[in-house]
Order: sequence, then structure tokens, then C-alpha cells
Amino acid sequence: MKKRLSAALAAMLILGGCAPTFEKQDQVVQENQDSESKKAIIPNFQISNDYYKTMLPYDTSKTRGVVVNDLGSRYDINEIENGLLRVAQNRFSTNEYFFKEGQFLTKKMVDSWLQRKFTSEQLDEKGLKESENLGLNPVQTKGEDAPIYLAHIVEHNYLMKKKDDNKVTLGGVVIALSLNSVNYETNLSNGTRTVKNISNEVLKEQGAKMAGEVLKRMRENEDLQNVPIMIALYKQAPKQQVVPGEFFAYTTVQAGASTIENWEGVDEEYYIFPSPQAAENHPNDNKVFHELKKEIENYFPVFTGVTGEALYQNQKLTELNLEVALTFNGKTETIGFAQYLSNLIGKNAPESWEVELLIKSSYGPEALVVKKKGSKETYMHIYE
Repeated sequence: MKKRLSAALAAMLILGGCAPTFEKQDQVVQENQDSESKKAIIPNFQISNDYYKTMLPYDTSKTRGVVVNDLGSRYDINEIENGLLRVAQNRFSTNEYFFKEGQFLTKKMVDSWLQRKFTSEQLDEKGLKESENLGLNPVQTKGEDAPIYLAHIVEHNYLMKKKDDNKVTLGGVVIALSLNSVNYETNLSNGTRTVKNISNEVLKEQGAKMAGEVLKRMRENEDLQNVPIMIALYKQAPKQQVVPGEFFAYTTVQAGASTIENWEGVDEEYYIFPSPQAAENHPNDNKVFHELKKEIENYFPVFTGVTGEALYQNQKLTELNLEVALTFNGKTETIGFAQYLSNLIGKNAPESWEVELLIKSSYGPEALVVKKKGSKETYMHIYE
């Protein structure tokens, strides 16, 4: 799965047979929003068309690290970043654009936007000015239940190389609004807490309203007035779930436009194998998984378990992460087991699946098997 960058890099080394070479690199001038231009390098190497190239030196986001505080699950922390890369490809081709972490939203801005909107009376109580009343979450008054819908904001920038010179300029901005899928209500009289699900309809309504305000504020920045802006809505998973949430809608606002005309749906969902949900909704894929699991058990009965996390796009399984835990009994045994699993994946997994199988023990990762989408061939890496 794409979210495992380390695994992807390992696969890259396997495919190439050695470390990537950057002998052929383009040196360009990057035009920045602060009017200062600086030299940058575009590496010629690209893992695949599923990934964006990034320029060197690498510029980190001004909101780096904020996501860890705002999102309750590590699954969502990974997925909102990587899922946004998939959404961005609907507008920004990996062949024409280069990725850069967000440079326009600051930590202070994001923190203020995640607050509630305040009434004039609440502003007076808090000693705040109207100009500081920037919260995107709804006003809450006494005795009224007003969920916190917006949990986090992520920004990605996409750069493009000009055709007539050796300069790179901003080609577009992509924003993710991460929305809570549940509302936790606390009864002040007895201290009990209830959990209420928030429907997709409500999330889309609230997210669309916030997206309009985010677009308006971003267009106030002179550097963002004439570039395309995408805004995607992400449904965060409840804290107890062991799979991430998913993007469910996005909109593309063309350069110079200041209003959102329509929304496009995103059909993505994660499933855990084995699970009752996977067995009910995807019985054929569930059968393939259990056949694979059975063959592993027959070969190596003392292993401690196999689990899978599958990404479904448009109701079809496209990426499957498998983990096999075993009792470590020596490197030669691990190599033999990995070779057997590599052959098993190539034989059983459909060509349309991208599969990563990680073998791990109490000592850490032991081996990695990778099968790329559109192929039955597998590649194996043994960790030293």
C-alpha cells in the first residue's frame, strides 16, 4: 500500500537491483510566494507514475506535526496525507506536477480555524476581537449540542515547470478538511458520555460550508488568486477502529474562481481481513484471503497469525497489506518461509491487486514480499 513509504522504497531497491541514481537531474529556479527565487533540483528518478517527484532541497510544511495532535488515530494520520495524494491526481498529473508540502497555511492559522465560531457575547467574555473570530466549527450556546465537525486541515502544493524557461512555479493547491464521524456528548449532571454517529449527509453539508469559507480566505492571498484549488472532505474513523477513515468528496475550483460549483464523489473504503464486514461485503476476496491463510498454516503451523488491510476503490480491491507474525527460529528458516510466501502470493493474488506482505517477529521486520499491480511477478527483500 502506498502509505508504507519504507516498503515502497524497499521494493524500489529490489526492482532496480541497487540504490537509485540521480545522475540526470534538472536544475531549475523555483519561484516562491515570497518573491524570492532560489535554485532547486528535480531528480530524474521516479518510483512509478503513482508517486509525485519532489524537488530538492525539501521544504517542510509550516504546520508540520500539528496532525498528530488533531487526529486521534495513527491510521488517520497516515491516510489523510496519502489519500490526499490520490485525490490530487484527479487534477494534477504525476507526470506534469511536482509535490511540495503546504507553504501557505501556518500553525497559527490552522489552530484558529479549528476553533468554534463565537457570538458577540462570547467574544466579550473571552476578550477577543471580531477579527480573531476565525473558527470554522459551529457556535455553541448553553444547553445546545453543537458537534465539533472539523478536526484538522492539511495542505499540499503542486508545482509545474514552465515550458518557455527553466523555472518552476505554483500550479495548484490541495486542501483536506478532516471531519469527525462521531460526536461525543457528556452529560454534565452524571458525567456519562454518549457517542453519536454523524451521517455522511451532515458531514458533506458542514464540510461544503467550511470549504466555501476556506476558499474565500485562501483567495485573499495574492499568490493564490490565480491558481486552481482543490478541497477534499475526509471522514475520520472513530478512535476505536483499527482501519483509517476515507475521503468521500472533493471539488476543484479553477484559477481565478471564488465559488464552489459542484462536488465529485470518492468511493474508497478500508477493510480488515479476517472480519465479519469483509466476509459479508466482499465474499470472493474473503475466500482468496482464507485460502491463502490456510496454505500458510499448512506450511508453517507455529506462526502466530496473518492479517490483512485492504483498500477498495470503486468497490474493487486494489491494494492489500498483509502481515504475518511468526516465532523467530533463525535466518535460514525465515528465508525459506519468505520464498514460500512469495510464490504463494504470485500464484493466488489476482493481477489487479497490489500486495505487500510483511513477515515480522518479536525482533522486528524479517522479510518483505511485494507484488505490483498488473503483474503476477513478486519481489522479496530479507532484512538483515
